[in-house]
Amino acid sequence: MSFEKLYAQIREDLEQKNLEAVKRALRDENHVYVAQLIRVLPLAEQGPVFRLLPKDLAMEVFEQLNVEEKQTLLSSFQEERALELISSLDPDDQVELLDELPAKVAKRLLSRLSSEDRQAVGLLMGYKPDTAGRIMTPEYVSLRENMTVREALAKIRRVSPERETIYYCYVTDNTRNLRGVVSLKDLVLAEDDAVIGDLMEVDIVSSQTDEDQEVAALKIQEHDLLALPVVDKENRLVGIITVDDAMDILQEEATEDIYAKAGLGDIQSRESTRSYDLVKGAIPVVLRARLPYLIITLVGGLAAGGLIGVFEEALETVVILAFFIPVIMDMGGNVGTQSSTIFTRGLILGHINMDQFLTQLWRETRVGMSIGVLLGVSGGLFAWFWQGMLELGLVVTMSLFFTVTLATVVGFVVPYTLTKMGLDQAAGADPIITTIKDLSGLFIYFTIASILLGHLM
Repeated sequence: MSFEKLYAQIREDLEQKNLEAVKRALRDENHVYVAQLIRVLPLAEQGPVFRLLPKDLAMEVFEQLNVEEKQTLLSSFQEERALELISSLDPDDQVELLDELPAKVAKRLLSRLSSEDRQAVGLLMGYKPDTAGRIMTPEYVSLRENMTVREALAKIRRVSPERETIYYCYVTDNTRNLRGVVSLKDLVLAEDDAVIGDLMEVDIVSSQTDEDQEVAALKIQEHDLLALPVVDKENRLVGIITVDDAMDILQEEATEDIYAKAGLGDIQSRESTRSYDLVKGAIPVVLRARLPYLIITLVGGLAAGGLIGVFEEALETVVILAFFIPVIMDMGGNVGTQSSTIFTRGLILGHINMDQFLTQLWRETRVGMSIGVLLGVSGGLFAWFWQGMLELGLVVTMSLFFTVTLATVVGFVVPYTLTKMGLDQAAGADPIITTIKDLSGLFIYFTIASILLGHLM
């Protein structure tokens, strides 16, 4: 069944709440398709669908998911199920996942892993992040030079279920010193009595534990390897890096390079952490991130009410002024939010260079002035023809022009300033923009009205 048909069938069964049909449809399905299905399902349905999978299929699907997707699933499970899934991963994948989980959760899960898993994870966590030692797996097949092919194949059959890959077998001495490498293909094609020392390749491409992970991944790519041995300073074999992990690393590094060229290296990491906290974090964490900015908006709203009170006499004299207050405030708010969204998207996609912000701000200001002219003239003409007052039309035109232009500038400056200060612009930009826009828009409107309509007040 194609993925499109599988997705359509599962969606239909879920809408009809026919979970047995979902279970039957997925139990014999390809794990790659099922992983893809989990990715595109709404968050609320991912956990329930995953629970319907047979145990072996569930483990295969879980391994296919990236770290963020694994985190999402784990958050919907009881600790016992989460522990079972983490235990099914290879040590390097366990380390990657535990690194991304909240510290308390990671520590609790780590303490409940088997002693063998804890030892393997502890070994990898002992190396610096982004090094070959941190991303390697200690699950490899080691052979001795004096072994025969028959003995080597017997060992491979015995240990293969616990090893990440068996396509390359590494020849070591009694002190784990790396001596050579032999492929499974060569072993299968050789005579049973052939000696490993005669078959092995001694010209070995390897990586040091403290070597940068990107350098190690490039070695796998350049030499077309399925796995790369990792050795310590004494040339003792401590693990291997597999080709699938290498490809993931190269993809991640390429993405980081793109962000770095745009000046966004730290921003990407920081925003990823903040996004996870806001979406998955505890309620107190979310409140600490969002509430201060909303309090700013509350105070701004009260101040805006006070500002209207200052001009209460003008409103009583020229009542029609009250009609255009929502127009001025809403148009300024919408334009400010537009600019803020455009800035954020451009920043994340690398279209905005933080070092050339003034140039980009000037361009956005000109866009705001153009929008202000068009909206101002349209609103002013409506006010003039509706009330027959040219002065009122001029008040609306000028107010919209200045308010929209200022909102455009503020919509760019506020998220830029928050980002430069290391604050959360996703949670803070709009409340601050709203407060500034409301106060400035009302002040501009009533000031212009006082000047042009003062003879009526």
